[in-house]
Amino acid sequence: MDDDLRTVLLCTLRAPGRDPGRVLLTGWFSFPDGEATAGDVLAQQHMSAALAQAGIRHDTAWSPGFRPGALSLETARPRAYDTLLFVCGPVHGPQVAALHDRFRTCRRLAAGVSVVDPADPAATGFHAIVARDGTAAPVRHDLAARAPAGPLPPVAGVILSHGQGEYGGRRRHEDVNARITGWLAGKDCARVPTDTRLATDDWRLCATAEQFLALVSRFDVVVTTRLHGLVLALRTGTPVIAVDPVAGGAKVSAQARAMGWPALVDAAAPTQEVLDHWWDWALSEPGRMAAACHSMR
Repeated sequence: MDDDLRTVLLCTLRAPGRDPGRVLLTGWFSFPDGEATAGDVLAQQHMSAALAQAGIRHDTAWSPGFRPGALSLETARPRAYDTLLFVCGPVHGPQVAALHDRFRTCRRLAAGVSVVDPADPAATGFHAIVARDGTAAPVRHDLAARAPAGPLPPVAGVILSHGQGEYGGRRRHEDVNARITGWLAGKDCARVPTDTRLATDDWRLCATAEQFLALVSRFDVVVTTRLHGLVLALRTGTPVIAVDPVAGGAKVSAQARAMGWPALVDAAAPTQEVLDHWWDWALSEPGRMAAACHSMR
């Protein structure tokens, strides 16, 4: 059996003569004003799966801001649990220290955490800590490194125009962008905002056209309101959903038609149904093949 944090922790939970009872799984993802990071959530998934596999009943307390309606530290009844388990992040500061008071009737354990100050009440309040760093114990793999995860979703490059004042009263940019971003927020995808603007004094932007092409070529799909978002995505063989932000159509529509690219949406029509249709097509084999063909022209 490997000596990772999960194994050590389960041995601690099942110490001779002690029943772990029901466990409340917590972390920085539990605090109302805390942050739910990818690493923290993967650590939660790791321990939740390990507890389930070991037959240990458990619940997870989530931040209401991250998962509204789910069990939270506020709604969790301390006496309903025998053990509080805190995973990932630093055991440091007043928020963690407050857990010891609220859940004082529970056995309190921490796993996969960083011990910044061993004398901090946030750390000393735990009955046992299985740390990833900050103690004399050997450094172990972080819980997120071996956490179970589902299939990876597509990566969507998002290239939006916010200017183009030359179109005057025909501009629909604000409304179109709001519809696109609101729709994208509900899609299971990794969203990467980017810009066709180049700069040599801003590390967040590409400095050369080749850098931009390299970036776009890594996306699974591009959603854009910019002409060159459309043109350069297809140049790299990346499927693109082009939304023309100008009422009646302008250069985005003209270029999409010139290139024979079908995934074109009018400024008046970026509804969820229309965008979902082109999303599914762009990520399908026919959509990927159509984009690949454009890259060879």
